[in-house]
Amino acid sequence: MGANEAVPNKKDLPNDFTVVALGDSLTRGTGDESGKGYVGLVLEDLESEYKHKPIIHNLGINGQVSEELVQQVKQTEVRRQIKAADVILLTIGGNDLFQKGQTLIDYDSQVIAESQQKYMENLNGIFKNINQVNDKATIFLLGLYNPFIELDDDLDTNRIVRDWNNDTAEVVAHYKNAIFVPTFDLFQLSVNDYLYTDNFHPNKKGYRLIADRVAPLIKWEDEER
Repeated sequence: MGANEAVPNKKDLPNDFTVVALGDSLTRGTGDESGKGYVGLVLEDLESEYKHKPIIHNLGINGQVSEELVQQVKQTEVRRQIKAADVILLTIGGNDLFQKGQTLIDYDSQVIAESQQKYMENLNGIFKNINQVNDKATIFLLGLYNPFIELDDDLDTNRIVRDWNNDTAEVVAHYKNAIFVPTFDLFQLSVNDYLYTDNFHPNKKGYRLIADRVAPLIKWEDEER
């Protein structure tokens, strides 16, 4: 086969198929020594699947909380990139709940309840602002995993994270172009195998788990267009 011949049976994307990634340090890939994170790994998967390479804009910000993302999606340049997106990837909420990496073991139920309510309000604001610019793009919002599960004998943190995810999924369900992508189960049985040395962010193997869940959804979504 000549160098310029098409690969047989290899599907194609539009020349301008665009993915915009927004959110916190998981979007940036913190904890992956290669720097790819789940976004980079998803991009590699798509590049191997299709002849045309997707365009990707990673706008993630380390430490970002939902209130900050509400403001980011209002920025002129960010809105321009959202407008051109076919797919939007979101990781947000971990810093709202975990207070930027602090353990939940000594938690205050009232503080968590207030944080949860505020987060859900912000999440609605994020989706509404995105849809004002582009209501055709599919939004994939990743749920939270529990990095503290092996520190918590009573499994209270599991309950807290599950409640948070359940409320998040309910918000997502109100938007026809949004899909909630769970990650809790990916880390549940052997969380320490998939965490970076900070015991909070995923390591390369953890990001691989996430990418393996997200990439097929994007491929499916493309085939449905």
